[in-house]
Amino acid sequence: MQFADIKNDIAFRKIFGNENKKEILISFLNAVLKLEGTTKIVWVEISNPYQMPIVLGAKSTILDVKSKDKAGNEYIVEMQVTEKAGFAKRAVFYSAKSYSSQLNVGDDYYKLKPTIFIGILNFEFLEGANYLSRHLILDAETQEHKLKDLDFNFIELPKFDKTESELQTLVEKWVYFIKNAENLTVLPPNLDDEGLKSAYTEADRHLWTKKELEAYEYARMRETDERAREMLVLERGINQGRMEIAKNLINLGLDNDLIVQATGLSIVQIEALRNKK
Repeated sequence: MQFADIKNDIAFRKIFGNENKKEILISFLNAVLKLEGTTKIVWVEISNPYQMPIVLGAKSTILDVKSKDKAGNEYIVEMQVTEKAGFAKRAVFYSAKSYSSQLNVGDDYYKLKPTIFIGILNFEFLEGANYLSRHLILDAETQEHKLKDLDFNFIELPKFDKTESELQTLVEKWVYFIKNAENLTVLPPNLDDEGLKSAYTEADRHLWTKKELEAYEYARMRETDERAREMLVLERGINQGRMEIAKNLINLGLDNDLIVQATGLSIVQIEALRNKK
């Protein structure tokens, strides 16, 4: 078996946005939200299902799958590969926008249903050590949970370090799958959940069409290019900062050797700055 990187655009949507394999998304939602018994989700409608022609041309770095259950509760499952400025505000805005868009002009507020946001993050976002966290609107003093319709959940992949042999709960097996699938060649033992089994099957690239494989590789290339662009911007910013520090040190009368030690610039670069004075 050759499993895909679940953090890849094509793989993420193919697995979690698959209308023909809704048991995958249902299992994931129940595991992350700890829904059991009568509260378990048994059916979902996927609002933005996986479609190859649309996905292939997509340029968005935000990967999400939207769905709702029989009660009308809305779920947003989002994959964030890299941290972006204002991510926390965007998560709130995105959820609030989805929540408010349920109503048409003249509709009563009682028709509004909860919106549950699940962010899968490939970076550390919060200060705590827990890889899975839930955020609710609570009374600051009494902790009363009266405002119930917005619910935020975050999975921070870097904080999850359990090995295959240490997996016990279904949510642990799901997070392990998302984080490590691309490095596996066989199915992990003790896969006793049909939704998770289906997810591994859908992630096996040997079963993909040629078009899906091409789209997958294109998405990987696009992600690599984006990372390279971000690194270039960062390097340019760092180099510009070093130049400014060197200029200040030159103005203070320091010699080249000290400026080299302080900034990491070369003698040639420092002399060029001196000649521009």
